Amino acid sequence: MEITPSDLPHQSIYKIMTGSILPRPIGWITSVDIHGNVNLAPFSFFNVVCANPPTVLFCPLIRGTDGSTKDTLNNVRATGEFVVNIVSEELLSAMNATSIEAPPDFNEVEFAHLTLESSVTVKPPRVKESPIHFECKVHQIIDINDQPGGGSIVIGTVTHIHAEERVMLGQDKINLKELKPIGRLMGSAYSRTTDIIEMERPKTLIGGKV
Repeated sequence: MEITPSDLPHQSIYKIMTGSILPRPIGWITSVDIHGNVNLAPFSFFNVVCANPPTVLFCPLIRGTDGSTKDTLNNVRATGEFVVNIVSEELLSAMNATSIEAPPDFNEVEFAHLTLESSVTVKPPRVKESPIHFECKVHQIIDINDQPGGGSIVIGTVTHIHAEERVMLGQDKINLKELKPIGRLMGSAYSRTTDIIEMERPKTLIGGKV
């Protein structure tokens, strides 16, 4: 099958892309509005950008229900700050609960029976139950399209990291068996990291090294 994207509705392209580009990590984003009200929402269009400076991105889409921008995007535009909370297997149900589409004054944290803790470098709090948090300042927001099916890229510089001792191996390695991160598949499907394949990458040929 050969597909020209412009020949299909964006809903169909979404299904093809999200059914092929997977598993995707989940960025569970806490943000606040200008009045300090907290919003918590998961984004599976999320990833790391680079480590120097430490940078991440997530992509809030335009709501398909009413064509409006999501509260998270409105908040990070207004305040320039957010926190990424990593989703472990134990938090899957709570994360799913916070994916509810609701008015800005809806409290996703209470709805999902979660607890908030203060951050160190930003105003948005972090989810206490999450094992790893990345506090972020907005570096750049790139708007791709403001129509249904469109979205934006929010790029954030990591200013502080919280990590529970149980998920760490030494100073800078993560214990996957303890972290048990969850990946997003398509539709309502998610994946565990229980079937791991380890493979050494080839030796570098750069700089005369073999």
